[in-house]
Amino acid sequence: MSEWLTYGIGDFLLFSPRVYWRLFDLHNRAVWPLQVPALLLGVTILVAIVRPRPYSDRTVSAIMAAAWIWVAWSFLWTRYSTINWAVIYVVPAFALEGLLFLVFGSLTGRLRMVADRSIRGGIGLALFLYGLAVHPLTAVLDGRLFQAEIFGIAPDPLAISTLGLLTLATGGAARWLLLVPVIWCVVSGATLVALDATEAWIPFAAVIFFIVSTLGSRGSGRRSSGP
Repeated sequence: MSEWLTYGIGDFLLFSPRVYWRLFDLHNRAVWPLQVPALLLGVTILVAIVRPRPYSDRTVSAIMAAAWIWVAWSFLWTRYSTINWAVIYVVPAFALEGLLFLVFGSLTGRLRMVADRSIRGGIGLALFLYGLAVHPLTAVLDGRLFQAEIFGIAPDPLAISTLGLLTLATGGAARWLLLVPVIWCVVSGATLVALDATEAWIPFAAVIFFIVSTLGSRGSGRRSSGP
């Protein structure tokens, strides 16, 4: 029994850091130039939540639904599962997240995501912008240009951006979409810790910021309802 105490999380990994980062290189080359429309769709979401129109919420949800289902198949199933067999059990969760966006957002219109000037709105917008524009730069700054993780192409920026959108969301339907991105951020963060990656803190920070924004909004709601 005492032997188990000598193991660290890295001892359970099925791949090395080189193999892991090479995965993103191969994926980016295989799907090029889809990174360009993926980023443009991300910008479309940004415009829709900053300058909402009557059709904005359904459009945002449709884009997010497509992104989650695409990443589930193209990255997790086709590529990541080749070095990590456990990922095959994550694929249905990603696909389900996409279907929930489709049902609650696009088909029934129960998701409203608008960036206001509250603290919660600022955190939500910051999380989305990070996943869209900043997260790819972590690889570039580390000298891994072709291993950049792009919104709509790789899971981490997609999950972080989703947390940002759900921070902005109103209505009870949003809670059904929380579980998958939160769990993925925790799992991805633990994987990066095991790989001794410098960016390992980022997925954890995204979850923490989301929780703080949620708790803060509840607190302000109680104060506003008081005498």
